[in-house]
Amino acid sequence: MTDTLLDRVRRFAEVHADPDGVAQTPIPGVTAIRATARSELQYAISRPLACLVLQGTKHVTMGNQAFTFGAGDSLLITADVPTVSQVTRASLVSPYLSLVLDLDLATVAELAMEMKAAPAPGGGPVRVEPTDAEVADAALRLMRLLDRPAAVPVLQAQLRRELHYWLLAGRHGPTIRRLGFPDSQVQRVARAVAVLRAEFARPIPMDRLAAAAGMSPSSFYAHFRAVTSLSPLQFQKQLRLIEARRLMLAHGRNVSSAAFAVGYESVPQFTREYRRMFGLPPVRETRAARMSAQATRMEAAAAG
Repeated sequence: MTDTLLDRVRRFAEVHADPDGVAQTPIPGVTAIRATARSELQYAISRPLACLVLQGTKHVTMGNQAFTFGAGDSLLITADVPTVSQVTRASLVSPYLSLVLDLDLATVAELAMEMKAAPAPGGGPVRVEPTDAEVADAALRLMRLLDRPAAVPVLQAQLRRELHYWLLAGRHGPTIRRLGFPDSQVQRVARAVAVLRAEFARPIPMDRLAAAAGMSPSSFYAHFRAVTSLSPLQFQKQLRLIEARRLMLAHGRNVSSAAFAVGYESVPQFTREYRRMFGLPPVRETRAARMSAQATRMEAAAAG
């Protein structure tokens, strides 16, 4: 029997996926994703990652760009950017399956220096390319470690490093290399993004973010928008709204509690901005999301 990456990810995800279809592996930064039906729209501000799609189809939008990709494709995100994603083809018989690798910037920097490879100029933070054979092979060997738990702490680091190497050496390499240069615009903006992620619930002066990026305020604003497609204020607002949505859906918070928890002082303002981003007022949107999730679980239980 042929041992493929699809087989390995399917078996692991079937056993370990949570109700949202996320199966965290014991290997840092490696996650399997499984969906058995077309999903709702998922809003996120993604960190740099590579997503290897093994079965099914997914659609991702970032700003005015749209990407549809399926089995044999890899999605690359090289900056903290807001995305809206949706699994568009999946079923109980043939679920959507993918393997996600969080890109380790220190590993990228080390390898880029050893490879003496220059970054590509320009280019967007989201790309889709066919998965390189070497990348898939390294990912398969990484997943095989899960059958030997004693080997995971000993071997996972070098296999993750090898996987990063093949990503750098392959189709996505020129774009990923930009992450490996400490003084690149992407890396500078990333330092400001780290501040926003850590303190999104409080006001943060533009001067502080610019200082974190090592830029003048005017230069920082232009570079931040070029990398993320948003202004710093819009970025912080989306962080707040996405977290508030999570609090209401996953933890049952009411609207006012979620609004105040993420830094809003006005519930009406929160409601207006929430509706503008997600299309419905928070009460209706979270109720619809819960009902849809419950219906999906009931269908899966009936089919099982």
